[in-house]
Amino acid sequence: MELKNSCYILFSTQLDKFYIGYTTIGANERIDRHLSDHYGLTRFTHKANDWVLFLEIECLSSEQARKIETHIKKMKSKTFIHNLKKYPEMVEKLLFRYSQDNLQN
Repeated sequence: MELKNSCYILFSTQLDKFYIGYTTIGANERIDRHLSDHYGLTRFTHKANDWVLFLEIECLSSEQARKIETHIKKMKSKTFIHNLKKYPEMVEKLLFRYSQDNLQN
């Protein structure tokens, strides 16, 4: 099993929705778990079976990944999510904002 801290964004064409999460096991394994109903039949990702990785943001720690996940969710914006992919500097700003040095302040 691959160990990697990251915030990930999945997209379902069927639902036309994004799912935002964070993981320490790697986004590809996490997607496999979502698609296999590993997290249960009542979870949001169970509503579709066509989830694909839209974006993965590699982080230095699980705390950083969780903070970035929360930030993206609070934006409640498809445009913001699309812009994260379109403008990599936005991802860099998030990584800097939630870096260990900034988290301690």
